[in-house]
Amino acid sequence: GNEELEELKQLVAPVEKFFSEEGERRSGEWGLGLSNTMYARLAEITSLDGSIAVTLAAHQAIGLKGILIAGNEAQKQKYLPTLASGEHIAAFCLTEPGSGSDAASIQTRATLSEDGKHYLINGSKIWISNGGIADIMTVFARTEVTVDGVKKDKISAFIVERAFGGVTSGKPEDKLGIRGSNTCELSFDNVPVPLENVIGEIGGGFKIAMNILNSGRFSMGSSSAGMIKKLIELTSEYAATRKQFNKSLSEFGMIQEKFAVMALNAFVMESMAYLTAGMMDRPGIPDCSVEAAMVKVFSSEGAWICVSEALQVLGGLGYTKNYPYERYVRDCRILPIFEGTNEILRMYIALTGMQYAGKTIVDEQLILKRVADVLINLYAMTAVLSRASRSISIGLRNHDHEVCMHTCKHTSHSFN
Repeated sequence: GNEELEELKQLVAPVEKFFSEEGERRSGEWGLGLSNTMYARLAEITSLDGSIAVTLAAHQAIGLKGILIAGNEAQKQKYLPTLASGEHIAAFCLTEPGSGSDAASIQTRATLSEDGKHYLINGSKIWISNGGIADIMTVFARTEVTVDGVKKDKISAFIVERAFGGVTSGKPEDKLGIRGSNTCELSFDNVPVPLENVIGEIGGGFKIAMNILNSGRFSMGSSSAGMIKKLIELTSEYAATRKQFNKSLSEFGMIQEKFAVMALNAFVMESMAYLTAGMMDRPGIPDCSVEAAMVKVFSSEGAWICVSEALQVLGGLGYTKNYPYERYVRDCRILPIFEGTNEILRMYIALTGMQYAGKTIVDEQLILKRVADVLINLYAMTAVLSRASRSISIGLRNHDHEVCMHTCKHTSHSFN
């Protein structure tokens, strides 16, 4: 209908504007040639629909990322142009029925063929985003390697084309949220993969998998912030027009507090996401995996609180399917689960932090969780502070407001 067309125009305009302005500043990458900062900015726009966001991220942030960061020149030449144009869709295949967070325990196996020209892949992968539509897959499988005369099992990464044969997709999963995105099981039955399709070294796949996931996580901050800003817009319109007790909702203190919570969260997520993206864009590609993990944990949990608060402002209406709130609630529930559960990421943040501090490592999850929470809040403070001080130094008009936001956020709940 006309409403949809109008909404589409609103959605497309900023994307177009963004590409016409930013398109000049290409980095040496393929496809859109986006820097991490530009990708984060685009994620803000695509996130207005959770399913679209996930489909794009599964393709771009993890599906083709292995070829981009660890592929050789020939592999890049062969696969990236059609992946960049969208002619081919990519998927990332790591998780298995018996192997979730414990990624090192995968059982899918790649065996060298008799003639030594192919690896034959056998096994199954589950929860694969784009699994039913992907043409090109980054698949992780066990391979036998000989280290100092001893045979060992190590994980390797492979570029698998559906066209190789032997790849079958199960039926799409019936999910709580992001229902418009395709998620399914993939089975590999003697799939022949040429030797030149190994990404990196044989046996070097686990590290590649972790690098791909680490480098994709930061964009969750900007996508969550984009979604929340859209919600603030929708909700404030309602709060301004709805009257109770001869006052509009927007005049009630408790309702104003909800808007403050949403604005604060969006501001902090944005600050963290762009600080991290900016660091990742520095030459020499510094390792920002801990920072990216912090952004992911903070944003996925903040998004859940904000969506819930926004729905609360509409009360009963927010609970119906006439409004998008219930869909936002369902869609964002996946965020603390995928691309590394927040539980695992908290362990990672705390243990990495301790490793740098040179302390002995405590294996007590609840203590580690508290350490992680302190570190995440410290990083959030750093991001907000650096953004506020930048605003002051370049004289942006609302810098006093930003400093106030920083103070509110961190007196309120950082060390509870």
